Amino acid sequence: MTKQGFGTASRTGLRRLVEGAVMVAVAQVLSMIILWKLPQGGAVCLGMLPIFLYAVRWGTGAGLMSGFVLGVLQFLSDGGIALGWQSIIGDYLAAYTVLGLAGLFRKWKYGVFPGTAAGSVARFLVHYVVGATIWKAYMPDYFFGLTMTSPWFYSLLYNGSYMVLDMLLCLVVFALLEKPMGKYLSGADIA
Repeated sequence: MTKQGFGTASRTGLRRLVEGAVMVAVAQVLSMIILWKLPQGGAVCLGMLPIFLYAVRWGTGAGLMSGFVLGVLQFLSDGGIALGWQSIIGDYLAAYTVLGLAGLFRKWKYGVFPGTAAGSVARFLVHYVVGATIWKAYMPDYFFGLTMTSPWFYSLLYNGSYMVLDMLLCLVVFALLEKPMGKYLSGADIA
């Protein structure tokens, strides 16, 4: 520490920690404002947006950790909609943790856009595999007016139906915020 208090590294670490806690809290609140919900889990909301923003600002490690914490909170607040420990790990811990992959685009001028796409695709892939392997027993005969014969096709339709909308919603919000908050979105304000 310097004579004046915290050193620059300490202030930056504290800022990262506080911002992460705030972003996880905001993500949890936004995930409760549901625009559309599917019967066996999955919903269209803006819950992923703060995690994408945090990951792009602070990097992959911080993003993965914030996603993991959000996954734990989602499991606890969702009432634990799961089919055993495999579903808990897949649908909550892994699916939310991979949102932090948005941090791979840290320090890119418009990194929040490819970061949002990468995090969304990664989360979709986790849900896709879990849906086709663990949730396959719950596959209906018909979904979206189509006859379901393959759990892989059903999982593609089921999880894709809300994940694509989630991703597009986040991209639209970031596009609207780009001009007034561009430096913040890219992390350029971090010393």
